[in-house]
Amino acid sequence: MFRYVVTAALALCAAPALANDSVAELGTGGLILSRSDAVAMESEDLFISADKVTVDYVFRNNTDKDVDAIVAFPMPDIEGDPNEMPAIPEDQSDNFLGFEVTIDGVAAKPQLEQKVFALGIDISADLKAQNVPFYPFGDAAKAALAKLPPAVADDWINRGIIIEDTADDGSGMKTVHAPFWQLRSTYWWRSTFPANKAVHVAHRYKPSVGGTSSVSFFYDGKFQGQYGAYKTRYCMDDAFENAIRRAAKDDPDGTPKYFENRIAYILTTGGNWAAGTIGKFKLTIDKGDPKNLVSFCGDNVRKVGPTTFEMTAQDFYPERDIDILLLEPTGGSDGGNGG
Repeated sequence: MFRYVVTAALALCAAPALANDSVAELGTGGLILSRSDAVAMESEDLFISADKVTVDYVFRNNTDKDVDAIVAFPMPDIEGDPNEMPAIPEDQSDNFLGFEVTIDGVAAKPQLEQKVFALGIDISADLKAQNVPFYPFGDAAKAALAKLPPAVADDWINRGIIIEDTADDGSGMKTVHAPFWQLRSTYWWRSTFPANKAVHVAHRYKPSVGGTSSVSFFYDGKFQGQYGAYKTRYCMDDAFENAIRRAAKDDPDGTPKYFENRIAYILTTGGNWAAGTIGKFKLTIDKGDPKNLVSFCGDNVRKVGPTTFEMTAQDFYPERDIDILLLEPTGGSDGGNGG
């Protein structure tokens, strides 16, 4: 796969820092169809920025009969671990990515299927019995856990459903019950694909943007730490690395002054359509400010506007997911010229 690195910026908000100055991104993808022998994906137009992800599809039923199918959008799994908080755009909602969908321009109302697991065991009924919301990071779940009967709390601790979390809330050290379960959520709806006709489906959501408060792959004057993994995952090339070296050289401390931001889009799953390929595929990445750096993998990527880069392909088979690394100056750096 062709390595392509550009100097770019995504209009980002800095990710909140945890104790280890890092917050994890949640990989999210696109729609999945329940059957593949009749409905083909004629085209997919994918747009990714730090503010939004939009996907416009054209599905075509190539048969002489109408096809009724289930269409699903799997949300990323959430681990309820107070020590590993992921980046969640809507942190008080079951719809934590703000997912929306339209069919032929009309807003749809998908159903939300949710289950919760602990140690791989479905414990949805246990939470329902105690009126505990499934979404682990909301205030409602914390309030419900505070009301658990002692015997239930002890049982849930033993079963790995919750843990005891001790922290200073400003008034001294306190121990509370914290979620430790896994939430699995899927939006789904029934859709009819008329015979020999195209159906336009579009959806959008806010991506989970992970990050760190500094560069994790260059410090003490050299590439190290996450460098090997990042070079493979984000296709960092000489131009990108030279921009990092210049930023470090220009800084009095010898450290490149950047926030690190990451977006993951799962493209390899969900190929559940006729022929298993996308007829026409277009990927657009919105960059924003040229002072930032971005690195990602792609074939024949070209700049199509002041803030956008585009990749197109015919009869596209997604061989790998899309991972985007964005570096935003913390102040003072001009961002160099990555390519």
